[in-house]
Amino acid sequence: MAGNYTLTIIKPDAFTGGKTGKILALLEAKGFVVRAARAMQLTKEQAGAFYEVHSARPFYGELVEFMTSGPCMPMLLQKENAVAALRDAIGATDPAEAAAGTVRQLYAESKGRNAIHASDSDENAAREARFFFAESDWVR
Repeated sequence: MAGNYTLTIIKPDAFTGGKTGKILALLEAKGFVVRAARAMQLTKEQAGAFYEVHSARPFYGELVEFMTSGPCMPMLLQKENAVAALRDAIGATDPAEAAAGTVRQLYAESKGRNAIHASDSDENAAREARFFFAESDWVR
């Protein structure tokens, strides 16, 4: 998996705001291929476990609340150097600082409601992908 796959989540603000298709089209235009996807509503337990790495940070509780506020869409994406390529495609966490044409510059509402999650390393991409998808779910 390393290097060629990453996980993304279209967050509740973008999903309920009707931006899912636009975000997916942008990612596909940048060469990403969807290998697994599902729409779901995270429970507090699921969101808490997924973002456990941030549990000591001041924004953790707010992040869990936000991620359980509506449906989201986790996706496993494939592309060469996928983690770095996706992080480039989505832009800075704060949409005011995101480069032109990135997901967050185009579709995020704020730093906290920033439309999309992206794995930050190959190791986390593998862990995060397994959180949402069994290998049998992947289209190869």
